[in-house]
Amino acid sequence: MQAQNEAIERRNKFTIATSGGSLPKMLAAHLTGRSDNAVRWDKWQVFFADERLVPLDHEDSNYDLCNKELFSKVPELQRSQIFTIDESLLNDPEECADQYEKQLVQAFAGKETVRNPVFDLILLGMGPDGHTCSLFPGHELLNEQDRWVAPEEDSPKPPKCRISFTYPVLNHAHRVAFVLSGEGKQEMLHKVLDEPQPTIPAARVRPAPPGDIYFFADNAASAQTQYARSEFHA
Repeated sequence: MQAQNEAIERRNKFTIATSGGSLPKMLAAHLTGRSDNAVRWDKWQVFFADERLVPLDHEDSNYDLCNKELFSKVPELQRSQIFTIDESLLNDPEECADQYEKQLVQAFAGKETVRNPVFDLILLGMGPDGHTCSLFPGHELLNEQDRWVAPEEDSPKPPKCRISFTYPVLNHAHRVAFVLSGEGKQEMLHKVLDEPQPTIPAARVRPAPPGDIYFFADNAASAQTQYARSEFHA
């Protein structure tokens, strides 16, 4: 709750970006049904660090997953607080990415006055190949330095067409948190933390000072890492 509370104190809102995978279910487990009213849902602005270019009610949509696992369980969170892709642009990845970037421009006071958006918190997952968002090893998108949101039209994982935040956005956040679970993440988490290489997309997520990065991993995912572990308290 620290990230949320500090953001609300600064600007009376909390800007957060999330992805799909196991993240929504984990968030729901920690954030819904609380009796302490610590979550200020009315102050949240929710974005997606990446999205698949499918209808919002499609099973591959990150929004659909988040809606089923989290949003639908939080009546205090209004649909107007959740920023999604334009479904009329699913067949035009370039335009879809541009339109989503415009939503960021509006939320963060304009690209002319803000060099990069500064999210209060970005929540990310990581694939066994080290990809995060829709930033895949060896793809040109890893070198994008100007756009905030860019299209990916040849994803090695279906569906092929997606949009994704770029490193200028990820690396200017106040906080970035990777949330990982399962044995399938062991080897790559070890590489990212203990033997980082620029060829691993997740290893290139390093928020500029004073930004911070965190890794929340269960015992299975962290079994090979040399980092000391600490307990997580929501």
